[in-house]
Amino acid sequence: MSDPAKTIIIFDDDNDILSICSYILEEHGWKVHTFEDCNDIVNRVSMIKPDVILMDNWIPDTGGIKATRTLKEDEDLKDIPVVYFSANSDIESLAKAAGAETHLAKPFDLDDLVSTITSVAHK
Repeated sequence: MSDPAKTIIIFDDDNDILSICSYILEEHGWKVHTFEDCNDIVNRVSMIKPDVILMDNWIPDTGGIKATRTLKEDEDLKDIPVVYFSANSDIESLAKAAGAETHLAKPFDLDDLVSTITSVAHK
């Protein structure tokens, strides 16, 4: 890839998901940062300035909806696309409630992971 690597932050408290997503995205040229909770989210995201954020619904401590809303209320961070992901059957309305750009249902196909993230990163 001749493009500079795009950066993503993954917020999920499931180590297996963090490992799989990191591996797949790194194979596609992404620089991946992972966190198992969303504490101090504004500082973390401000320091990394990712191209995309992958946000789990059930993330400690505040949960994905509150964490996403916190980012969307921050003037410097509100334009970073958030992909909301969850095994919840109501993922679409959760993503809307959070203010996320799109969503990805768990379990997900690895190709869908890459294409969903890539599609919002180019906006």
